[in-house]
Amino acid sequence: MDIQALRATAQQLVAPAKGILAADESTGTMARRLESIGAESTEENRRDYREMLFRTVGASDYVSGVILYDETIRQKAADGTPLVEVLQAQGVIPGIKVDAGLTALPGAEGELATQGLDGLRERLAEYRELGARFTKWRALLNVGPAIPSSYAIEVAAHGLARYAALAQEAGLVPIVEPEVLMDGGHDVERCEEATEALLREVFRQLAVQRVALDGMLLKPNMVVSGSSAPNRARAQEVAERTVALFLRIIPPAMPGVVFMSGGQSDDDATTNLQAIAVAGAKAEAPWQLTYSYGRGLQALPLATWAGESANVKKAQRAFLHRCRVTSAARQGAYEPAMEKELAAV
Repeated sequence: MDIQALRATAQQLVAPAKGILAADESTGTMARRLESIGAESTEENRRDYREMLFRTVGASDYVSGVILYDETIRQKAADGTPLVEVLQAQGVIPGIKVDAGLTALPGAEGELATQGLDGLRERLAEYRELGARFTKWRALLNVGPAIPSSYAIEVAAHGLARYAALAQEAGLVPIVEPEVLMDGGHDVERCEEATEALLREVFRQLAVQRVALDGMLLKPNMVVSGSSAPNRARAQEVAERTVALFLRIIPPAMPGVVFMSGGQSDDDATTNLQAIAVAGAKAEAPWQLTYSYGRGLQALPLATWAGESANVKKAQRAFLHRCRVTSAARQGAYEPAMEKELAAV
């Protein structure tokens, strides 16, 4: 394991003003998104959509890396250039999602486990040959009256740490994604409680499995209220709780935290990130606080594109706009007036 190379890649991924585009939607998820705009989910359409994003001029000012899906890392652009090379030519680091999705956790009603450890060492070696330099693995916890259980937390944390150790062995920076799901009516205190329990176990397992913290990144949820909670916490409270929690748990050796948008609207994902950036700076947080957004960057350009080649330039402007305002939020410099800039482009 070349820890110097891992450290350098991790630091590049959380470079100032930049974040990560999560374009790792499975074929099934992409099908639903394309259907939502009236487009058929063919391999060509999926490629055209992602190529449109990857070729957006100026996006590399705000995007340090892109998480790809297995199909995408193997695809070529319309002109025959591998999509990995399209990214590399702009100085954007290719990454890859390596978990195999979620399944029911045996003996734990309503709880889930992540699949994909079988054969992972071999898949990681192949992905590195294909050009990947970082990876991502997601573990998810539901919140309910009696869940998450300690059993589900331990299973999730063990899987994340085992994956991270294998990724580093392969020379790939692991992004460890422990997510407390936003779905439900739980309040912000309940989210904080579940998030703290999960993160404590994740870092315990990372230590047990000898993962080098300075060569990895964390992709957690923000401490937010459940999506159907009657009284949802505002951005300032989200930020204060999130930063305070992380300061209690996350070692300073880790280069950065790359937040998921986690089902939030574009506005919430941006304003919460802005508030977290301000709170983190005030608290002198030792790690970079940035973003690894999927829907938070893609919802507007997807709707703008609508599967029509005539809309590509307009959709690219929409994508660049979302990148620009999210980068501003990551720096604590976002203002709602920035949302009006798109109309003037």
